Amino acid sequence: MTAPIIVLDGGTSYHAFSLSDPMLGPWFDQRLYVDDVSAETLGHAGTVVVPCRLNPDWLVAHSDLLVEVLRQGRTLIAMGETEPQSWLPDIRFTSVPTNFWWWLEPEGDLGLHIAAPDHGLFDFLTLAEATWHYHGTFETPDGATSLVNAADGGSILLDDRTSWPGRLILTSLDPFYHHGSFFMPAASRFLVGFTQWIQSGMPIHRHRPDG
Repeated sequence: MTAPIIVLDGGTSYHAFSLSDPMLGPWFDQRLYVDDVSAETLGHAGTVVVPCRLNPDWLVAHSDLLVEVLRQGRTLIAMGETEPQSWLPDIRFTSVPTNFWWWLEPEGDLGLHIAAPDHGLFDFLTLAEATWHYHGTFETPDGATSLVNAADGGSILLDDRTSWPGRLILTSLDPFYHHGSFFMPAASRFLVGFTQWIQSGMPIHRHRPDG
């Protein structure tokens, strides 16, 4: 039996809507309110999803529980605006001014590009789904894989399978917030594809029908 995928619920309106949405909720095995998080309630999880804009103060207070997920060889996914650099060790994050209006400029380009086109995530979404805006970039740890880079080379989405016994997936994107706030259609499409990839077992390599 596959270990369950647990997604944390911060109790905000955008978390509540997104996790109740029939397009998204069924992809997660358990929705766990943050006040109910403990070593016992997280102990059976195979994957723990920290959705975007979950209160960083709460995450700092419970950092030992979240780090233990990685130490035990399981998967932790941390999304945008959760300040993982404050509750996970050795995370280097650079905040950047957010360009909300690039798409209104002539030939507007946010400057993102796919850094690992053969990664399995891209069977489920394209660069267009990851392109709305972003709030900062991560330094990719040695041995980890950046999936989407900003123009300056920093990562907005990375897959780290070397720094811990477990697997850490980081993104500075905040799709739960935008989907649950009813704006930014690309964010909704990203979230659907991303959660399907999680449910599929988060394959590292793209499917090759001929190989």
